[in-house]
Amino acid sequence: MRFLIRSSQRLVAGRYAVNTTSRVFTRGALIGSRSYSSQIPSSSPLEPLDTYLRRHNGSSSPKSIETLLDKVGYKSVDSFVESVVPDGILSRRPLQISPENGLSESQLTSRLREIASENKLYRSFIGRGYYGTIVPPVIQRNILECPEWYTSYTPYQPEIAQGRLESLMNFQTLVADLTGMSVANASLLDEATAGAEAMAMGFHALRGKRKVYYVDENVHSQTISVLKTRAKTLGIEVVIGLPKDEAEFKSSFGTLIQYPGANGNIESPEYYQQLSDKVHGSGGVLAVATDLLALTVLKAPSSFGADIVFGNSQRFGVPFGYGGPHAAFFAVADSEKRKMPGRLIGRSKDRLGNPAFRLALQTREQHIRREKATSNICTAQALLANMAAMYAVYHGPEGLKNIANRVYSLTTYLASQIESSSSHSLVNNKWFDTLTVKLGGVTADEFLAKARSEYQINLFKVDDSSVSVALDETVTAKDVSDLVSLFTGSTVGLTTLSAADVQYTSVPEDLARTGKILQFAVFNTHHSETELLRYIHHLQSKDLSLANSMIPLGSCTMKLNATVQMAPVTWPEFGQIHPFAPIDQAKGYQTLVSELEADLADITGFDATSLQPNSGAQGEFAGLKVIRAYLDSIGQGHRDICIIPVSAHGTNPASAAMAGFKVVSVKCTNNGELDLVDLEAKAEKYKDKLAATMITYPSTYGVFEPGVKRAIEIVHSHGGQVYMDGANMNAQIGLTSPGEIGADVCHLNLHKTFCIPHGGGGPGVGPICVKSHLQPFLPSHDTVAVTSASSDGRAVDSVSAAPYGSASILPISWAYIKLMGASGLKKATELALLNANYMKARVGEHFPVAYTNAEGRCAHEFIVDLRGFKSTSGIEAIDVAKRLQDYGFHAPTMSWPVPNTLMIEPTESESIAELDRFCDALISIRKEIADIEEGRVPRENNVLKNAPHSQQDLLTSEWDRPYTREQAAYPLPYLREAKFWPSVTRLDDNYGDLNLFCSCDPVEAIE
Repeated sequence: MRFLIRSSQRLVAGRYAVNTTSRVFTRGALIGSRSYSSQIPSSSPLEPLDTYLRRHNGSSSPKSIETLLDKVGYKSVDSFVESVVPDGILSRRPLQISPENGLSESQLTSRLREIASENKLYRSFIGRGYYGTIVPPVIQRNILECPEWYTSYTPYQPEIAQGRLESLMNFQTLVADLTGMSVANASLLDEATAGAEAMAMGFHALRGKRKVYYVDENVHSQTISVLKTRAKTLGIEVVIGLPKDEAEFKSSFGTLIQYPGANGNIESPEYYQQLSDKVHGSGGVLAVATDLLALTVLKAPSSFGADIVFGNSQRFGVPFGYGGPHAAFFAVADSEKRKMPGRLIGRSKDRLGNPAFRLALQTREQHIRREKATSNICTAQALLANMAAMYAVYHGPEGLKNIANRVYSLTTYLASQIESSSSHSLVNNKWFDTLTVKLGGVTADEFLAKARSEYQINLFKVDDSSVSVALDETVTAKDVSDLVSLFTGSTVGLTTLSAADVQYTSVPEDLARTGKILQFAVFNTHHSETELLRYIHHLQSKDLSLANSMIPLGSCTMKLNATVQMAPVTWPEFGQIHPFAPIDQAKGYQTLVSELEADLADITGFDATSLQPNSGAQGEFAGLKVIRAYLDSIGQGHRDICIIPVSAHGTNPASAAMAGFKVVSVKCTNNGELDLVDLEAKAEKYKDKLAATMITYPSTYGVFEPGVKRAIEIVHSHGGQVYMDGANMNAQIGLTSPGEIGADVCHLNLHKTFCIPHGGGGPGVGPICVKSHLQPFLPSHDTVAVTSASSDGRAVDSVSAAPYGSASILPISWAYIKLMGASGLKKATELALLNANYMKARVGEHFPVAYTNAEGRCAHEFIVDLRGFKSTSGIEAIDVAKRLQDYGFHAPTMSWPVPNTLMIEPTESESIAELDRFCDALISIRKEIADIEEGRVPRENNVLKNAPHSQQDLLTSEWDRPYTREQAAYPLPYLREAKFWPSVTRLDDNYGDLNLFCSCDPVEAIE
C-alpha cells in the first residue's frame, strides 16, 4: 500500500491514492472522505450510466472544480471564463450539436454500427495506388490498436522515444533498400503529396529557372491532380506526356514517371535508361513513383538513374480505409538528403557513447526559413510507417518476395485467360499486378455494372471502352475464378480451380531484380508471432506515451484518445472500402462525413467544411488556395500579400509561400499581442495588393487577445481575407469561434482538439471550414465527386490523394463530438482553461510566466520563462526538458514561440492529481536549480546537465558526481511506485547532424 505524501499543504497521492471510505485503490485520484458507492445518480434509472463526459474530463466532479477555482481565485466557472475570454469575444451562441448532452458509450457504438452497416463490402480490384492487404493480427492488435504506439508524440525527445525511432529507421531502411536509393525519410502524407514534394524539390534544385514539368500520362490521376494544385501557385506548367525532343527536355526541370504504370504496364529497362539519360543530359531531375511490393521482384529505380523515388506503403499491412491514412515513402540519392522534405531518422550517440536514434536535422526548416522554406511539412504518417515496417520485419525478404510472386503469377494467369478465351484484348503486354483491358462488344459502364451486380466485384473504369483490374495478396481461388468468369464468360471448371491450374510464374528476366534484398538482421529475425510480439513490446517499452503520464505540450493538445472512439477504426466496414469505390457502396462514410462536416462548421461558426486535407499544414495550404481562387473569381487575383505575425507557427509563412503569396511580417508587442499599429500600417501600405492575413487564436503566446476583432476589421477594410490557424481550437469550443470573431476560413487539427491520436508523429487531419463566399472553391477530386466541392468548375484541384483524406480515422472525431454533445464540448473547453490556469498558479509561484492577459490569466496554455536561469545557473530549457524525463514526463513544447522557454498545455482530460504531479516535478527541479545558483552544486556537473539518467548510467560501478544515484533516479516519492526509465542518456545532437547514419547499418559504423 502506498504511503500518502504532502504536496504544497494538500493531502494527495503521489501516484496511487486510496479512497479511505470504500478502500478502493484509484490511480492518481484526489483523496476524499465520501464513499462513491453510496452516491445515487440524480437522473432517472432509465438513463444510461456509461456517460462519456465524466470519463473524458479528468476532474469533472463539483469538488474537483471547486478545488481548481479556489486556486485561481474564483467562485464560479462563469466568472473565471469571463476573466480569460474578452467580453467582445465571448459567445452566447449555443452549439447545435445533437444530442445536446451527448450519447453514452454504448449508444455511440450502436449508432456507429448502424452507420458502418450502410457501407457495402465488395471485393476491390480497383488498384490505382490502393490495394487489398492482409493485416497481420499481431501488428493490428499490438501497434494499430495499442495506446503505447498511437498516443505517443513526435519523437523530438529521443531519449524517451527510442522504440519508435528504431522502427522508423527500419521503415527508412526498407524503402532505401527496395528503391535502391541512398536514403529515405520517415514517411510523408500520401503518394500524391509526395509527388508534389518531388516536383517542388526538382523545381528548387534549378532555382526556379525552368518552369516546365513533364508528367507521364501513366502516372496515377490523383497524383496529377495534386501536382496541378501545387504547380499553379509556383508558376509551374505541368505537361501531361513525356518530352518528345531535345528542346523539350532542355525546357523542363524534371520528368515524372510511374513504375509500373497506372495502367499496369512496365517498359523495358533500356527504355527507362534512355529516358533517364535524356533527362539528366538536359540538367533535369527524374522522379519515379513506384510500388514497394513490385520492387521486391522488379529492378530498382536506382538501376536506371532515378533521382527521387516515392510511393505509398499502404499494401504493406495497412487497410484501404477509404483512402487513408497511409504512409507515403520518399527516397533520394545521397547528394540530395539534406534537401529532402519531411523527417529523417538518424543514429547518433548518447552521453555514455552508446549508439542511439534521433530525428536528424530535426529543426523543421519552416521554423528557420519560414517563407523561404521549400516545404511546409509538419506531420508525417509515423503510426502507419511503423505498421508497414513491422509488416516487412514479420514477412522478411523471402516472405515479401513470395507475396509478390504470387500476385504476379495470378495476374499472369488471368492475363492468359483474357487473351485466349475472351473477346477483349490487353492494353499492356507486361505487368506486375494490373491489367488494362480493351473491352469488346460491351461498354465499360455495362461491364462494371455486371461485375458489381453478379459478382460483387469492383474494377476501375479507364475510359468508355476500357477497364483495369489489379490483384493483391488477398486474392483467393474464388476471386480468380470469378474474374476469369467475368472476363471470359466461361464457368466450366472454375468452381474446382486448383493448384494444378495455376502455376508460379517468374518475372521476365530483363525486368527481374537481381541480388538479395533486405539483408539486415531485423528483417531476418522476427518471423514467428512470438518473436515479433516480443520485438514490438521491446520497442514499446522504450517509449513514453499517454499510457505513462500526461504529455503537456503547448499547441499540440495531447488529450485522451478514448478507446470507444478508437475501436471503429479497425471495423471492416470502415477499413475495407477502396477510396474509389462507387458512392452507393460508401453510404455509411457519406453519412459520417456529412454529419462531421456540419458539426465542425457549427463549432467554428462557418458555413461549410472540407475534410480532404490530411494534416494541419495541408489545411493551411488548402485554405490559402481557396482564398486565392476566390480572389481570382472577383477580379482581384493581383492581390498576393499575406500578412503574418512574427509569432506564427512556422508552417504559416511556409504555406503562404507555397500558395503563391508574398509574406509580410507584422510585429508583436512586448506582452505578446499582435501589434495593431504595425498591422494597420502594413495593411495601408499594401492595401492594393493585400490578399490575406494569418492569425492564431488564442495567440501562440497562450492568451486571448482583446484586439483580434480590430485586427480582422483592419484586414477586411483593406480588401484582404482572414485565415485563422486552428491549432488552439481547444480553447474556443462553445465559448467563441473563428467565424463569429470575423474570420473567413480556418483549419482544424483533428489530431489535437478532436481526439485523433498523434501516433508518434502522424496521422493527422487538417480540415478547413469556410464562410459561404468561399464554399464554392473547396477542394475537389479527380475520381470521386466530393460532397463539399462545387460542381460548377470553381473548386480548386485536390490537395490530397484521396477524396476525404484520411477517412478511416474520421470516426474518431465524429464519435468525440457525439459523445460530448454541445454542453460537454463547452465544459471541456472551460476545464482546459481552468486546468491551465491552475497549473500556472502553482508553477508561477516558482518560475516566471511570460505572458498573461490584463487579469493575469492565460488561455489553455502558458509559457514558463527560463531565460534568466542561464546567467544565474547555466541552466537552459533543454536541461529542464531532459530532467523532466527523470521524473517520468515528456517535456512541454521547448523554445517555441520564445527561445529558452517551455510552453505547457494540460488539456481537460488530465486529473488534478496528474496536474499536481507535474507541478511537483517542476517545483522540485526549481529547487535543483537553486542548488546550482547558491553554489552547492557545480554549474557544469549537476543533475540537470547530466539528465536524463538511464539505468546503465546509474549502475556504473564508479560514481564521482556531486549528487547521489537516488537523487538522480528518485527525486520524488511517487517515482518509486511507477518509474519510467529513459533507455539512453542525453544524445549528442551535433554529432548526429554532422554524421548522418540513416539506415540499419551495423552499429560498429559509429565510432
